[in-house]
Amino acid sequence: MIVGQFCDSYPPTLDGVARVTFSYCETLGKMGHAAYYIAPKNPDAPEYPFLNTILSPGVKIPTEQWHVGLPAFGFKYRKNLKEIPFDIVHAQSPFIAGHEALRIAKKLNVPLVSTFHSKYYDDFLQRTHSKKISQLLTNNLIEFYNRCDAVWAVNDGTANVLREYGFGGKITVMENGTDLEEVPPKTLERMKLRIKYSKNIPLLIFVGRHNKQKNIQGVLESCKILKDRNVDFRLVTAGDGPDFDKLVKLCYKLDLDDKVQFLGHIDDRAEIMALYSLADLLVFPSLYDNAPMVLREAAAMGTPGLLVSGSTSAENLVDGKNALIAANDSPEAIAGRIQNGLTILKEVGANAQKTIPVSWDRIMEKVIDEYTALIREKQSRIR
Repeated sequence: MIVGQFCDSYPPTLDGVARVTFSYCETLGKMGHAAYYIAPKNPDAPEYPFLNTILSPGVKIPTEQWHVGLPAFGFKYRKNLKEIPFDIVHAQSPFIAGHEALRIAKKLNVPLVSTFHSKYYDDFLQRTHSKKISQLLTNNLIEFYNRCDAVWAVNDGTANVLREYGFGGKITVMENGTDLEEVPPKTLERMKLRIKYSKNIPLLIFVGRHNKQKNIQGVLESCKILKDRNVDFRLVTAGDGPDFDKLVKLCYKLDLDDKVQFLGHIDDRAEIMALYSLADLLVFPSLYDNAPMVLREAAAMGTPGLLVSGSTSAENLVDGKNALIAANDSPEAIAGRIQNGLTILKEVGANAQKTIPVSWDRIMEKVIDEYTALIREKQSRIR
């Protein structure tokens, strides 16, 4: 099977959607299929000999990690894309990459699948500060999903968000996977030195984009409460984003510079996995995220997550069993659940490791079944 995976981001910009796209291509390739990662070119991208790529020209967005794709200006890109006889194409994002996938699907008369990953209305609102504009942009996305042969969501909560946006078609839930990974001993030792690791001090981590949507300011404010209560801990964050500098200033304002360390963006996956393996708790009280990869990756390394009750991220998790669930996203609730849960983190982490991660091999078996059915259905209609 020849599959095109279209995404608007590419390594080293390893946001959640890029990591999913990367894992789709990597796992499908291992299973004997030809999977192509199709995205804007990033000049800082490392070489991946095992990965088939078709990269379009791109322009970097100021203050952001991402490059905006310019496929119309990529002669070599379009030539390479034209030579691939795709059996099916999959849009992992609904923007420029999604419309490229739609163009190829129509040209080759093959099925188009698209996965809904994010709360795009919230993204639009954060950038435009206009509900009217955000709604218009969201309506445009729904028009795109209406043109797809199949629409997937990463969990039931995410599917409900898409329905709330106005999509009335069928939605198939297709979870994301994660694999257990061994961390090279040298990488682990480097990370220990970098964060001044002490096994006697509870290590809290936040991994992800540093913006208000993910409630990282609530994490810092909860740390202030813990410090005032004389609770021993350290917080290490990994990632960057539009609010990074503001959050560093907030850290100093809250007198947390002795408790909190900002690592910035880490593009080495082994280093991220090393950080997960050293941590006692991933603090992720976001109401924005749908099915965060960081939760699965941390669980794969035996580290549980703290999430918020009623959030999409907390779907199917049980407080005190395989996660810590705060009653709400307030700093007081977050701090209270951390403080009350410190003594059970090892047990909760072991349960998280057993119950949360699903291997990408198992996920891809389901994906291939769905792809095969869609291809057959499309071919039957052509005849």
